[in-house]
Amino acid sequence: MGMLCAVSFNRYGRLYYLDPGELRPQVGDKVLVPTDDGPEVAECVWAAQWVTDDTDGFPRLVGLAREEDLRRDETLRRRKAEAKVAAKRLIREHGLPMKVVAVDHVLSSGEGGSDRTTIYFTAPHRVDFRSLVRDLGATLHCRVELRQLSARDSARVQGGIGSCGRDLCCATFLNDFEPVTIRMAKDQDLPLNPLRISGACGRLMCCLKYEHPLYAKFQESAPAIGSRVSTPEGDGKVVGHSVPRDAVTVRLDADGSRSMCSRADVCGSRRAYDSRDQSGPQSVAR
Repeated sequence: MGMLCAVSFNRYGRLYYLDPGELRPQVGDKVLVPTDDGPEVAECVWAAQWVTDDTDGFPRLVGLAREEDLRRDETLRRRKAEAKVAAKRLIREHGLPMKVVAVDHVLSSGEGGSDRTTIYFTAPHRVDFRSLVRDLGATLHCRVELRQLSARDSARVQGGIGSCGRDLCCATFLNDFEPVTIRMAKDQDLPLNPLRISGACGRLMCCLKYEHPLYAKFQESAPAIGSRVSTPEGDGKVVGHSVPRDAVTVRLDADGSRSMCSRADVCGSRRAYDSRDQSGPQSVAR
């Protein structure tokens, strides 16, 4: 058990959880977060609270941001904006099929070091950007790196709103992209229209895998559509499934009406288990 707080480097961006240590930052406070390139300024969006999880593996806040840290952060943001404008202009001049997605800038750490700007972009294919890098270095007066992103990584970096009306999962809490297949959509009886099951990145939505284990487990024990079953209301044929309700729809032989029954009422293995469980105490009583 320990304390955790959540910070974000950008408004409505990904949340990062850290151990506040001896600090008690409040919502809106500017704090210093350890990164590979040194402490960076972030905003506290979730005040330090006690949690039941083990917090030993979480990074610890460096401290509260001071005035010089805020000035340095403002300089970084200005350099990023300038680099993004310059990159878009030079890409047009070179006629390259590239789209700038994000820019990262790292200030030199000491004497002999130089600033470094990393430009993330998307493109339909591999691009020869060697001449572009030279022009960018001469314009920005620093070392420049260009990195091509996939469609999913681009959506993660840019963020956005999904078809559900919420922020994209990849831009908020997903750490890794797990495989998503069209089979997951079929198992959940979702329309196979690409416009309905594709995310902002144009790939299959990551949320297709959230409920898929529930559907797979249901299919393992539920009677198949078309099979004959016995229900508390009589015998009939299974004509539909309702996984969220854990039930099946049965057309009764008696009058042709449809009845929604719990999966436990029509599943043979469950009924056998229940009958065995009920007969157990009786045999002991004898």
